[in-house]
Amino acid sequence: MKPSTKPEPFLLASMLLCTLLGLGYPLSCEMCIRNGAICIGEMKPCALDEDTCVVIMTETNNKGSVDVTSYKGCSKSSKCDPAFLSFTVAPENYMGSDTHCCQSNGCNKDPLPAFRRNLTKNGLRCPSCSTFLKETCTPTDETLCFGEETRCVTVTGLMHPGVKFAFWGCATENACHIKVGTLVPSGSHLLTIKKISCLPSPQASGKAE
Repeated sequence: MKPSTKPEPFLLASMLLCTLLGLGYPLSCEMCIRNGAICIGEMKPCALDEDTCVVIMTETNNKGSVDVTSYKGCSKSSKCDPAFLSFTVAPENYMGSDTHCCQSNGCNKDPLPAFRRNLTKNGLRCPSCSTFLKETCTPTDETLCFGEETRCVTVTGLMHPGVKFAFWGCATENACHIKVGTLVPSGSHLLTIKKISCLPSPQASGKAE
């Protein structure tokens, strides 16, 4: 009797399963960007190289005009920093950003709790300046640092669509470890961090090193 040349059903099923696993299925995340603390959008598939859902809330103050922005979307785990960041360029020019990262379908549906800026002056100062359309600015003043802002930083990046920005100021320690390509929502824009450098810790006497 000749051996059967037909593949066994179990073998066919195993081959199909391996093929499907090899192809992979994209992660699905809620997508939206809104002014305010509430952001509700549609569930959409991410790109195949995006393995993380993200929720980002920011609070920005530009000359006394305070805006809260919520963003939900897809990201790469290598570019998602789950942390609270705070930057101050002047007492009425600051930004705080709170980020949450997760890796399952629809895991970014819930909003982040609102956060409050720490308004306590910590006795430190940093050189400060800000500019748009350029990748650098020259500090002409100093700014007071607040709360846990213990580092002086320089930041350059892009304001979508492709508008350059740069600033110097105070920042929290974890800002020194922010990843290139990190997205930060601000109003109706998504800021992309291209470079961030930390300066020596400022001195309590009021002068940065």
